[in-house]
Amino acid sequence: MKNHYHLKLACVFLFVLSGLMTSTVLLAETPVTVVSPEKSKVSDNLSLSGTLTAEKQAMLSPRVDGLVSKVFVDAGSKVKKGDLLLELDPALSKQVLAQAKAATAEAQAARNEAQRLVDEAKGLREKNYISASENASRLSNLNLSEAALMAAKAAEASAQEQLSRHRLPAPFSGVISAKLTEVGEWVNRGTTVLELVATNKVRLDVKVPQERFSEINRHSQVEVIPDVFPDERFKGTINAIVPVSDPQARAFLVRILIDTGDISLLPGTSAKAIIGLNDNQQKQQRIIIPRDALLLHPDGGYSVFVVKDGVAKRHKVHIGTQSSQGVTILSGITLDDKVVTRGNEVLRDGQSITIVESAQ
Repeated sequence: MKNHYHLKLACVFLFVLSGLMTSTVLLAETPVTVVSPEKSKVSDNLSLSGTLTAEKQAMLSPRVDGLVSKVFVDAGSKVKKGDLLLELDPALSKQVLAQAKAATAEAQAARNEAQRLVDEAKGLREKNYISASENASRLSNLNLSEAALMAAKAAEASAQEQLSRHRLPAPFSGVISAKLTEVGEWVNRGTTVLELVATNKVRLDVKVPQERFSEINRHSQVEVIPDVFPDERFKGTINAIVPVSDPQARAFLVRILIDTGDISLLPGTSAKAIIGLNDNQQKQQRIIIPRDALLLHPDGGYSVFVVKDGVAKRHKVHIGTQSSQGVTILSGITLDDKVVTRGNEVLRDGQSITIVESAQ
């Protein structure tokens, strides 16, 4: 019975060993398809669509609370810097200013009288007709009246400024894009009454794929083609590169200033930017491989398997643009490598393989 148990155990061991050997053979004979990388024919220019926005755009609100008495513009009105746009009823503020002016006049009269008494006391004091205490009292009254006059003048200036704030001037030249109030409405500070947009200077905002971040800088050449003028090409300058990627689009913002000359572009319309890539990047050798060769890592990186002497080696790669031709590889492999395009999903680094097909 004991010998029978040992015999049974030996059979199980031989069966497991046979399975392991068979598995090793299968792994070693994993069929794969390889391809030779090609030189990338991707253009050295990057074409992106974006939206034209005004360099200056303001939601205008009154500087004081009040009743709208006059509106001098409407939607579509062109205005220049300093033009009067809107006026509030100034009746109450005019009364406050009149009271402040009267208070200033009263304080001025009191100060003049105090000065006269001080001047009179000088001669009387020399003849010893008044006491030193009386002379000091008159000087003190003069100082108090001068302080009161300064306070009255400050109150008058404040009332004058308050009255001027009933008028809303244009902070810059542009076009009124929206009129949000009418005569007779009561408006408060912070309430938008007009929207002003400057049309003389517009900029183009485009989203650039994160893979292109290192290929663009402020010195990159830019041409802008507005969709409203498809036959026109304007010179652009990269004004800002926001080094924060949008987690949804995996892209970052590039803002382009446009030299339009005498032509006015409409904010809110679309345009295409053609951006020249960095000279340093253009000089680097770029190669292209099929997308099937790429393996995505959990951290967002990529790698490929390269065959050398019948063994698969994993190489991390830095990818560029993706197109119908394939994926541009910026670094990680060379033109002499043989890249696995089929069967790479089950490969392990250092595993022996069998090439069943080689695509050119």
